[in-house]
Amino acid sequence: MTTNLTKPISIQLAFAMLVITVGAEVLLYLTRFSYLAGTLYDAMMVSSFFVGLKLHKRISDSERNPVTKRQLMLKFTGAFLVFFLGSTIINIYSSNTFNDFNVNYDQYVQDYTDLQTNGEDHSNVDQGTKAEHVSTFFEKVDTIGPDLYTDALAGLEEVWRLAYIIFLLVVCKKLFPKRWASGSRDIFLMVALFLTSILFGIDHTLDTAEPWSIKIGAIVTFANMGLVFGLILLWTRSLWITVLVHSLYDIFATLSWFYLDNAMELMALVVLVVHVILLFIEKRSLHQLEQAEGVQVAE
Repeated sequence: MTTNLTKPISIQLAFAMLVITVGAEVLLYLTRFSYLAGTLYDAMMVSSFFVGLKLHKRISDSERNPVTKRQLMLKFTGAFLVFFLGSTIINIYSSNTFNDFNVNYDQYVQDYTDLQTNGEDHSNVDQGTKAEHVSTFFEKVDTIGPDLYTDALAGLEEVWRLAYIIFLLVVCKKLFPKRWASGSRDIFLMVALFLTSILFGIDHTLDTAEPWSIKIGAIVTFANMGLVFGLILLWTRSLWITVLVHSLYDIFATLSWFYLDNAMELMALVVLVVHVILLFIEKRSLHQLEQAEGVQVAE
């Protein structure tokens, strides 16, 4: 994998990777001062999709080991369940270890939800006309739509991670040529995974100024979640599965704020049922294939 990740990079691709890594972090910090910076950050996340199209083949092994659509779906459902379980453990740990962060985050969710749901003015809404029905619908869309849009883009942070991993591996290759040539490269990949997870945690504190008692809790919490995402990326060897898991997790977390407290748990339950069904079908297909091959050998 490390050999593939560190293949020669064109100047144009290297520049694009720098923009979506360092550039994105600068914009993320500036969002605490400027609304425009937040808009530009979202635009950069959209742009990172096209960088991902160039990078995803470097980590994928689908060309050497082709997989079926069912096997891809199994990877996705398995990855989502792994992250759901991992994030649940992380949240329990953080709530018991970082009390200031936990209280601050709960208050943030409550205040933000109250602002979004109570900030609408329905005094002039008359449900008797079709036009006003449409107006009410779009008021609801405007309440939650921007958050869901941002959540969907958040999954593309995994392109940011992959770009950083590639940069770090290239640096390790240059700094430790003998160790690299000996084939002991997994340590470099683990170092890159650890460092990008720390950066993932730090980046989730850049847009707001908080006391260190809160900031440390946020960094540790989100760094742990970033580590789980990174492990999923390396396990599935699929950038887009990791992007999808990240986006869907954030989307259902937001839905749980506004509409249904257990939206995330319900989603995980649905994914678990689908995973079990797909696993049963896959094992049955493999068993039938083995039986068919056994008959051919016997003949």
